[in-house]
Amino acid sequence: MPRFDVLPDASAVAQAAASTVRDALAGGARTLVLAGGSTPAAAYRELAGMDVTWGRVTVLFGDERCVPPADPASNYRMARETLLSHVDPASVHRMPAELGPDEGAAAYEEVVAALQPLDVVLLGVGEDGHTASLFPGSPAVEAPGLVVGVRGAPKPPPERVSLTLRALRAARMVLLLATGSAKAEAVRQARAGTVPSGMIEQARWLLDTEADGQPS
Repeated sequence: MPRFDVLPDASAVAQAAASTVRDALAGGARTLVLAGGSTPAAAYRELAGMDVTWGRVTVLFGDERCVPPADPASNYRMARETLLSHVDPASVHRMPAELGPDEGAAAYEEVVAALQPLDVVLLGVGEDGHTASLFPGSPAVEAPGLVVGVRGAPKPPPERVSLTLRALRAARMVLLLATGSAKAEAVRQARAGTVPSGMIEQARWLLDTEADGQPS
C-alpha cells in the first residue's frame, strides 16, 4: 500500500522531496525520473543547491507534452530551467515527444528498457488524480509496455508521451508530491485506489496539510 507522509506546508514538501532524492543518489541510485508541475519544480530548485555527485546520475522523464523542447509547456524546459541548467548529470534522456505520441513513445521505450528498473521516480498529481500523463479512464492506464503514447488528454495539449503504470510500479522508489487544497479530492481518491496516482503500490506520498484530504 502507498505511504502518505503529511508535512506542514508546500515548502516542507519541496525540501523533503529534494532531501530524499539527494539521499537516494548518495546511497547508490543512478537513475532519476523527473516530472512536470509546480510542486516538483519547487523540489528541483531545492535539489539544485544540494551536494549531489551528478556525474553518476542519468536523468529521465515520466511524461512529456507533444510540443518542442523549448515550448513553455514542455516538462523538459521546466526541468532544465529549475534544475538541469544548474547541475551536470552524466546523461539526460528527454522524451522526444515533439515526434508525436507514437514515434516518441517507441523511441523512449528503448531508453527506459535499457535502464530497468528505474531507481528514483518523482511524480506530481493532478486535481483529477492523474499522474505522469495517465488520466482516469484513459486506455493508457492499461498499456502493457513501459512507455505509451497518449491521445485525448483532458488537459491541453491532448497528445503526450508517458511512462506506464508497469514502468512506475517496477521502480525502486516512487515519490508522489501534492500540495494545496485543490489536490485534496485527488488525494482522497488515491487513498481509495480509484485513480491512477493511487495505483502505484510502493509509492511514498509527500503531502502538505491542505492536500492531505483527511479530517484533522
